[in-house]
Amino acid sequence: MKIDLRRRLGLAIGALVAMTLPAMAGICEKRDFDGQGYVICTLDAGQEPGLRLWLNGPDGRVLGDFTAVRRMLAEGEVLGFAMNAGMYHPDFTPVGLYVSDGVSQHELVTAGGGGNFGMLPNGVFCTGGARPYQVIESRAFARAAPECRIATQSGPMLVIDGALHPRFLVDSDSRYIRNGVGVSPDGQTAWFAISDRAVTFHEFGRLFRDGLGARDALYFDGSISRLYAPSLGRADFGRRLGPIIGYVGQN
Repeated sequence: MKIDLRRRLGLAIGALVAMTLPAMAGICEKRDFDGQGYVICTLDAGQEPGLRLWLNGPDGRVLGDFTAVRRMLAEGEVLGFAMNAGMYHPDFTPVGLYVSDGVSQHELVTAGGGGNFGMLPNGVFCTGGARPYQVIESRAFARAAPECRIATQSGPMLVIDGALHPRFLVDSDSRYIRNGVGVSPDGQTAWFAISDRAVTFHEFGRLFRDGLGARDALYFDGSISRLYAPSLGRADFGRRLGPIIGYVGQN
């Protein structure tokens, strides 16, 4: 009930945002797959320079929400969409690799462990390197050490070289609102997705593999997953967030 109320209030706030900011039509859309509803935000290769990753503001404090991100933008810039982008510790520092504008603030973690992040294989979403967009398994990333303008590590991988994560169960009873990112086989397109309702890992992975055609996809998080998409009247809110990823265009 509390989650539904927060989302309804977020939709109302998002509708007001949509009226006050020029919407970037076509980036985010509602889509159904296999009986579940999702929002998919799609970026092509030419839009990669507008993708940004945020954690702290100029004062060193964690931004924590979409409103604070919007306040960071320069005059004439518009936030086309944003979502939480990877797991974080209680002090909001990233659990794994975090690179923003080529500057690393936290190192890669290759060890397994508890929780979703430690459900190997996990992976890294990397942009601005050899390909516009890549999702790379963490240990392969450590070996290759690719250049990334933006990178965020999370886990588990949803899709690995066209296969679902081996620990995903068709009949799992673990359901959460989940979000993540997948890339096209040629690395020219990135899909950022969030479920409308609680889904299993298996259902979410199939969205990327079978619904979108991604050969590699990465889980960002669940239960706290939130989206800012003014073109759809969405401005979700709730607990403070760690890393936030989003696309910035010009007014």
